[in-house]
Amino acid sequence: MEWSIQEIARQAGTTSRTLRHYGDLGLLAPSRIGSNGYRYYDQDALVRLQRILLLRELGLSLPAIKDVLEGQRDTAVALRAHLLLLEQEQARIGRQIASVRTTLHKTQEGMELMAAEVFDGFDHTAHEQEVTERWGRDAYEEGDRWWRSLGEGEKKAFQDEHEAIARDWGRAREAGLAADGPEAQELARRHCAWLSSAKEPSRSYVIGLGEMYVADPRFGRNYDRHGDGTAAFVRDALTVYARHRLSD
Repeated sequence: MEWSIQEIARQAGTTSRTLRHYGDLGLLAPSRIGSNGYRYYDQDALVRLQRILLLRELGLSLPAIKDVLEGQRDTAVALRAHLLLLEQEQARIGRQIASVRTTLHKTQEGMELMAAEVFDGFDHTAHEQEVTERWGRDAYEEGDRWWRSLGEGEKKAFQDEHEAIARDWGRAREAGLAADGPEAQELARRHCAWLSSAKEPSRSYVIGLGEMYVADPRFGRNYDRHGDGTAAFVRDALTVYARHRLSD
């Protein structure tokens, strides 16, 4: 079974000129050239073209692709590696779809958002640098591994628990409770228990997190939307709890 250059170009979504260029570079030789000068490609050539297109989508240059193909003589091994990359990309895109769906739903319903769910499946570079600078590289890697290990139901339960705690913080502040009082300290205990889902929090971590709730509006709005001053109330209560209940 073989196909003409026009048929292959049409099926692959490329052009005959591109395929000829691949041939000139030694990337994709035709299986034969007819008496009419037309190029024809057999099944092995199709598989090679598929590998070329996959590597192009990964951003590799044509010279780099040639080096890869020349270094991978076992087609089955190479295809399994490509398949793994595609499955990883499929999973990432799936998380992006779920993330956008969650953002749309919550903004329409007036619900609060969490950074972890908004950016799941997207480039974490900016957050990676920020977390690393604040709490160290290990903290970022552990948190990222933990979040990715959760199923969709577990992620939703984690987010729902935070929403419930944030609402209760707002009610406590509105009621005029003292940050060092028993009710607020019980909320602080719940908050730290929620944080410990990923890793047992230290005193310095919780105090620093409380400061961030006030200093960084991206996180502060999760609490201040339940009443102005709630983020500061959370910070004060967490600071008291951490100093008396937690250790470094």
